[in-house]
Amino acid sequence: MVVIVDTISNPLRPRHPEKVNRPDSASPPKPDWIRVRAPNTRGYADTRNIVRSNGLHTVCEEAGCPNIGECWDKKHATFMIMGDTCTRACAFCNVKTGLPNALDAAEPQHVAEATAKLGLAHVVITSVDRDDLADGGAEHFAQTIRAIRTACPSTTIEILTPDFLRKEGALEIVVAARPDVFNHNLETVPSRYLTVRPGARYFHSIRLLQRVKELDPTIFTKSGIMVGLGEERHEVQQVMDDLRSADVDFLTIGQYLQPTRKHHAVMRYVPPDEFSSYEKIAYTKGFLMVSASPLTRSSHHAGEDFARLKAARAAHAR
Repeated sequence: MVVIVDTISNPLRPRHPEKVNRPDSASPPKPDWIRVRAPNTRGYADTRNIVRSNGLHTVCEEAGCPNIGECWDKKHATFMIMGDTCTRACAFCNVKTGLPNALDAAEPQHVAEATAKLGLAHVVITSVDRDDLADGGAEHFAQTIRAIRTACPSTTIEILTPDFLRKEGALEIVVAARPDVFNHNLETVPSRYLTVRPGARYFHSIRLLQRVKELDPTIFTKSGIMVGLGEERHEVQQVMDDLRSADVDFLTIGQYLQPTRKHHAVMRYVPPDEFSSYEKIAYTKGFLMVSASPLTRSSHHAGEDFARLKAARAAHAR
C-alpha cells in the first residue's frame, strides 16, 4: 500500500504515524563498509551536555546520523532549529511528524551561546519543515544567523534549509542575512519524489538554489542526494546536470540508511567504487567541491569542506 501524505494543500492535516510507503519494509543486511562505532568518548559526552544545557535539538540525534560519534567527539554538532516536529512526512526521515509547537523566541540566542561554548569555527544550522508558518521559518533562520554573527564574529555559517514552498519572499529574508553557505538538499532523483519526498517539488528546489545565486552570487550553494532508494545511474547524472544549470557549487552523495522498518527500505547498498565514480563525474561537470561516499552526509566535515570550497573558488578565479 502506498500512503501519499498531502502536506502542501493542508499542512495541519494529521499525519500517518508511520510515514512510510509500506507498513513494514525490510532492508538487506548492512555491508562491512557501512558500519560505524558506537559513540562513547569524552568529547561526545561534552558536546551532548552543551546541547542539553542550552535546550537545543540537533539533526545528528533526531535523524539518527551514523557519523554522530565522530562529529560530536570533535565538538561538531548540527543544530536543528524550530523544534523537533516536522510538518511533512518524508519516507526516509526519522524526525517525527505532526503539529509543531510555537517558535521559541530565545532559540537564536541559545544557538549562538552553544556555538561559542563549542568553539566552532564553522557552524551548520538546519531545521524541520514548518509549513504552518507564514514564512516557513525564514525570519527565525535570519535571527539565528544574526545572533551567531554577534556572539561569534569569526565563525562561518552554513544553513541547510527547507524548500519554503509557497512562502513568497521567504528565501529573500534568509539570503539577506548572508550565510556563508546555503544548502538545500534534493534528497533523491525526480522519479522517486512521490514515494520518498511527497511534500516537495523537484524543480522548485532546483529553482530555489538558482535564485540564491541570483540574489547574492558570493554565497556558496550546496545540495545533496541519497542513493540506494531505487534510482538509476543516469538519473543521478541528470541531477548533477540540473544542479550545475543552477550554478550549485558543492554536491554531496551518500548512502541512504533506513532509520526503522517503518521507513522506506534500502533498495541497494552502493559500493564505494561507485561513489568514487560519481565523484569523478561530478567534478567533470564543473562542481567546485564533491563529497561522495557511503557515509557522506550534508554536514559531515563541513568546516574542512568549507575551507576547501573557498580554496577551489579562488583557484577557479585565477
